[in-house]
Amino acid sequence: MYNDNAEIMIRVVSVKTMRESDAQTIKNGIPGRELMRRAAEGIFHAVRWLSPVAIVCGTGNNGGDGYATALLLKDAGIPCAVYLLEERFSEDGKYFYDICKQKGIEIRLCGNETDFSEFRTILDCLFGTGFYGETRGLAKTIIEKINKSGAYIVSADINSGLNGDSGMGGICVQSDLTVSIGSYKPGHFLNRAKDLIKDKINIDIGIGIAEDPYFLIEKEDIAPFFRRNHFANKGDYGYIALIGGSIEYSGAAKLANIACASMRSGAGVVRLAVPASIAYAVMPYLLESTLFSLKDNREGHLIFDRNQIEDLLLHTKAAAVGMGIGRSVETEKLISHLLKWYTGTLIIDADGLNVLADGNAELLSKATCKVILTPHLKEFSRLSGLPVPEILLDPIQTAKDFAQAYGVTLLLKGPSTVITDGKRVVLTDKGCPGMATAGSGDVLSGILAGVAGYCEDPVMAAAAAAYINGAAGELAEKEKGAVSMLAGDTCRHIPEAIGMITDKNIFAIK
Repeated sequence: MYNDNAEIMIRVVSVKTMRESDAQTIKNGIPGRELMRRAAEGIFHAVRWLSPVAIVCGTGNNGGDGYATALLLKDAGIPCAVYLLEERFSEDGKYFYDICKQKGIEIRLCGNETDFSEFRTILDCLFGTGFYGETRGLAKTIIEKINKSGAYIVSADINSGLNGDSGMGGICVQSDLTVSIGSYKPGHFLNRAKDLIKDKINIDIGIGIAEDPYFLIEKEDIAPFFRRNHFANKGDYGYIALIGGSIEYSGAAKLANIACASMRSGAGVVRLAVPASIAYAVMPYLLESTLFSLKDNREGHLIFDRNQIEDLLLHTKAAAVGMGIGRSVETEKLISHLLKWYTGTLIIDADGLNVLADGNAELLSKATCKVILTPHLKEFSRLSGLPVPEILLDPIQTAKDFAQAYGVTLLLKGPSTVITDGKRVVLTDKGCPGMATAGSGDVLSGILAGVAGYCEDPVMAAAAAAYINGAAGELAEKEKGAVSMLAGDTCRHIPEAIGMITDKNIFAIK
């Protein structure tokens, strides 16, 4: 358990753990047939059925869930037909299939000429969470026909063709609703999942989880971090520092956005440190934050000065470094010194990550501070030495392995964000396509530095920051659209996002 609110967190379970948990539940006295019946009841009650209904079944227990659901539809007087991918069944599935035949439910065999145009709802029960690889042959054809049918599409447990651990796959069912069974799996959130699942719901059928699960962060889990007391001052909410920028990274407003993101996220005091040559360009965009000019060379790149950096970081609780700072020997000196000397929470992003990837990852093992790394997929590939396709196969495990090996908290950016310290794993499901734009990662670093100034648990600070960033991005996309929104739009919606978390509609106050 991660904090006092852990009992309300939503569980997310790996495919392996779910399989073991299912087997243990059966061993403890609940027959697999009973679990299948419960799954069917959950699916039946979760859906607003438009009749007639086609139930497309594979050969495993996922198909069995479909047969059991067909029986409930029949009893409710909802016209339905069962489609078989092939006449092969699991033991429990065969039991419910035989009852379907006895009750006169129409059963059809799938073929290349199968036509779903007569149905208003299609229940996808082809493949379960254990599926991996890509769909081929008749299964691929049937999935393509389901997607083109125009019907309301429901997937049982997970969309057929989608990997339950990675959220990857080739041709997959595109569902209007996915009814997860037992617990959510990582594949409901990661990688391609958001493009394939419009809506999802989980139904509990009484399976006890065999190992520690992952957790999905919801607003109730992080709301306590944003409660403020009357008897408090700015020091209670953290002095933080942001170190970044160079001549090449001359977007003064972008740098100011990072500072604004920190302030809007609750930091008590924000110090923005940039090379002297761009300080005057940044200054007009800063209001509440303090600006520090750092020594630089003729090329506008930072020159590391130990005394200057230590003065900057005096009394700070968190610092973020690397955003647009450039890759150089001086940046390497800065990162090395911070890891050996700083005692607050250190967030390393962008060019700071590139320094570590350039043969300096061993510096992390000498850190005197709490370290949070915030890579996107390609940055994590450079850090870990693993190719992107290998990371995509199991993002959570590769992130856990790296975080444990180097003693850091890793925030792996993606459609859903993975946060882990090598033991705990939490996911955030917030965010939108419009956030795939320059500066979005910088805004996240600013938010994270702000939250880390008053939240001492780096895992929960990272989770809260990712949630705020994603929620603010979703609000910005509603206003500007996915194509036209900018990172600054996300920054401007941070107050509203935090208001939603704390159930304070600040924009309704007259």
